[in-house]
Amino acid sequence: MTLLAALCSGAAGSPAGASGQAVEDAHGKIGIRLLEAPVSRRDDPRARSYIVDHISPGTTIRRRLEISNTSGDAQHIDLYPAGADIVRNRFAMARGRTPNELTGWMSLDRSSLDLPPGGRGTARVAIEVPPAASRGERYGVVWAQAVAEADAAHPVRVVSRVGIRVYLDIGRGGEPPSDFRIEELTPVRAPDGSPQLAALVHNTGARALDMSGSLSLSDGPGGLSAGPFAADLGVTLAPGAAAPVTVTLDRRIPDGPWKVELTLMSGMVKRTVSATVTFPRAGAGPPVPPDSGLLSLFGVLGGLVVLLVAVAVLAVRLRRRRATAG
Repeated sequence: MTLLAALCSGAAGSPAGASGQAVEDAHGKIGIRLLEAPVSRRDDPRARSYIVDHISPGTTIRRRLEISNTSGDAQHIDLYPAGADIVRNRFAMARGRTPNELTGWMSLDRSSLDLPPGGRGTARVAIEVPPAASRGERYGVVWAQAVAEADAAHPVRVVSRVGIRVYLDIGRGGEPPSDFRIEELTPVRAPDGSPQLAALVHNTGARALDMSGSLSLSDGPGGLSAGPFAADLGVTLAPGAAAPVTVTLDRRIPDGPWKVELTLMSGMVKRTVSATVTFPRAGAGPPVPPDSGLLSLFGVLGGLVVLLVAVAVLAVRLRRRRATAG
């Protein structure tokens, strides 16, 4: 019997990278983190958690990883790439060492590490994109894996693995845009009685998004405020996809009405919307359109009015100067 425990770095909101914590497996045996990211992405939190890049065909990139033995026993750790995809709005890791096109371009400078208790080691992964590679984004994982074989004292074979996600976009020219839109907010009562807010998010860009964020409540019954509450993690949106991102609140939160302010983000892309909602006693309430879109429209219109007035004033002054000069 085999028990598999697998964690892939970069659950949004818990970044693993040079400035974050290493991702550790469920059994506390091994961990992994990304040690470097492109200088051009130093402000992108996803690039500190994952291997994220946009490169032209015929280009090679390299990233350094740190692998750690977090157990009290020596560990033999295998290193290898495997495929991944986005399935039902989740980043889905392929079974075992199943390859895909991207993993055919990937190599590691070492296939394994032997680490003492508490020890650490490094490895470098290279991704060499062939000149004939077609446009588009590919997904994969760099895995570190340790196996504890079954014996008389431990009848279960335990496979522990931790990984770094890879989001690699191929194409000439500049990087395709990343963007999303929050289209509606739905108050929900979960089966366990917890209030939830489900935000329908539409990926309007050309790169995959890993959603995170938080919700704050104000102007509630008796002037109450609450939060912020972190968004439930795990939603990954492929380009063009739409799916709900849910925030679960404390069960003691009154029904409302509440003024809610929701901020969602993926990497450097961040959007904030607000609305007034009341949580239902059961099931889902009616969807509520966010009011920030209207406010943004007024802001744009106001800016255009100011610009037109300024242009008109400047035109009048120029005419007066020409008349005086004449």
